[in-house]
Amino acid sequence: MKNPSIHLVGDKSQAGTYVLRIHLKKDTSLQFGRFKKGKLISLPAGDYAYVGSALSEKGATSLARRLVRHATRSGNKRPHRIRGVMIERFAECGLGDGNLLPKRGKTLFWNVDFLLDMEAAEIEGFSAICSPERLEDRLAKELEQDSHTQVIERGLGANDVPGNTHLLRVRADESWWGSLPTEFANMIRDGS
Repeated sequence: MKNPSIHLVGDKSQAGTYVLRIHLKKDTSLQFGRFKKGKLISLPAGDYAYVGSALSEKGATSLARRLVRHATRSGNKRPHRIRGVMIERFAECGLGDGNLLPKRGKTLFWNVDFLLDMEAAEIEGFSAICSPERLEDRLAKELEQDSHTQVIERGLGANDVPGNTHLLRVRADESWWGSLPTEFANMIRDGS
């Protein structure tokens, strides 16, 4: 794995909104739990963006714990390679406190959990806005409209935000991924 790309912008909040960069190594068909009654969805190999949020200032729904949970697989499966780097970086910048690992292991709950539990899927990096402000739906809408993204299945990854899709295929180079932190900073500054 190349060096993981971790970008944090915003205030000193323990809450935030994030975009995971997920690389899928091979073409896959997957059921995302009960999403669309267990419909089998085709996912071509390549990069994906997942938009999520964790808006609590402490506990399992704080930003650091949510991101570490995403980087953990269920059972005895190896974690995502980025997990150790995440934990180190969060300690350095004061994001999260204590042991950030899921207390009782990981159970598959959110749509994205089913993808992230696969060995063929690897979190390559993430960009996050540290802020208690609800930005997830706005950010997801912006990414849906970006010419570099493609909706794989309407509503995927966004059960709690009707009308949005939070898991998107991305066909873009490194500069696109690298521009996300600047876009996040602009979003905070402009209040848009």
